[in-house]
Amino acid sequence: MFTVRRWWEYKGLQVGILALVIGSAWTLRETKGALLHEIYQGITSPLQRLQPGVTPEQSISDARFLELQTRIVDLESQNQNLKNLLGYVEKEALPEKPVIARVVGRSADHWWQQVILNRGTASGIQEGSIVKADGGLVGLVETVTTNTSSVLLVSDLKSQVGVNISRTSAKGVLQGDSSAEGVLEFYEKVPNVKVGDLVSTSTYSQKFPPGLAIGKIKSLDLKKLPASVARVELFPPIRHLDWVSVYPKPEPQELPRQNGAK
Repeated sequence: MFTVRRWWEYKGLQVGILALVIGSAWTLRETKGALLHEIYQGITSPLQRLQPGVTPEQSISDARFLELQTRIVDLESQNQNLKNLLGYVEKEALPEKPVIARVVGRSADHWWQQVILNRGTASGIQEGSIVKADGGLVGLVETVTTNTSSVLLVSDLKSQVGVNISRTSAKGVLQGDSSAEGVLEFYEKVPNVKVGDLVSTSTYSQKFPPGLAIGKIKSLDLKKLPASVARVELFPPIRHLDWVSVYPKPEPQELPRQNGAK
């Protein structure tokens, strides 16, 4: 009896962890890891009371288990995000289906300026392709290789997009501000606009099709010279971009350009 108990004290934890790992495959989908963690705590608590202290082997086993649990939860999260994006794409009334791509590169020095995607010409992406995410317009493919694409974000200081106020059709140019907001300069001196109005791409835009959601008016300065301006809260989660959808660049339109709108 003493031999069995001693063996259990030293080997029981490993047996319990192995059983938990095997069982997590069918419990994870419904519990998302919560039940797995509770079972683990229930098994290890009595063993911890029996042992005088935590051994290095136990610490390593615990760390490995937590690493495994973290990986499983992360994979579930990625899977759900991809499902949400695919569902969002299915709802859009666009002539062509997009290429789904993931952000794989981003510099801390250019966080609001550029991202690198894991798809390129081999997937049909070209320079000028439109990049979107949940919430609307993200940016424009600036350069492309066989398997990667570089995206100029709408939050970049050099980004300029012709936009339209959905409620009144007031128009202007939205410029990036290296943040989750943009600066909108109106064509009219006193535009018909108010805080909360929705902003989308306009028919004056030469690089983007009209009607793509961008954000909403957060604040107004109607006394600004030479033109009234507004701060726009951008809808897409540019700070935390992960999966995006890439659409072919629009066909050229014979429409007038105003004040550098793009």
